[in-house]
Amino acid sequence: MGANEDQEMELEALRSIYEGDESFRELSPVSFQYRIGENGDPKAFLIEVSWTETYPQTPPIISMSAFFNNTISSAIKQSILANLQEAVEVNLGTAMTYTLFEYAKDNKEQFMENHHPINSTTSITPSSKKKDKKEHLSKAQKHKLADKTDHKGELPQGWNWVDVIKHLSKTGSKEDE
Repeated sequence: MGANEDQEMELEALRSIYEGDESFRELSPVSFQYRIGENGDPKAFLIEVSWTETYPQTPPIISMSAFFNNTISSAIKQSILANLQEAVEVNLGTAMTYTLFEYAKDNKEQFMENHHPINSTTSITPSSKKKDKKEHLSKAQKHKLADKTDHKGELPQGWNWVDVIKHLSKTGSKEDE
């Protein structure tokens, strides 16, 4: 059997195995993604396997560069890829995409044990550290605040409402224009 026949058989097998599996995605007939872990799991990651023209006689291209993996440090990605490469070498010459996905699922906890999510949306800047400090009130400000609050320290409902009549008398109505 040639490489293309092997690929066609493996493609058919993958489609039947992962039919209805939300974690599996066929990007093209030679490129696949699989999410290891549930949605919302901070230790979940995405593996992409792409077949070369001579796959399975030559290794597939394994990638973790998907946006989904942005919270994973590059050291952990490299570790996972190194482990997957070892599995590729053991299985070279045979259909291995399913084997690689299952290997990653079985070893997810081990792969991600040192993982601490990186928050890529926010970064700590010197100005944000200043905001963390508690606001200091003067004695007069504290008394004024205490006068506004009830015995539980809560402000009464409507304490910050605008007096509509006072507001309109200052701004005027649309008819005046």
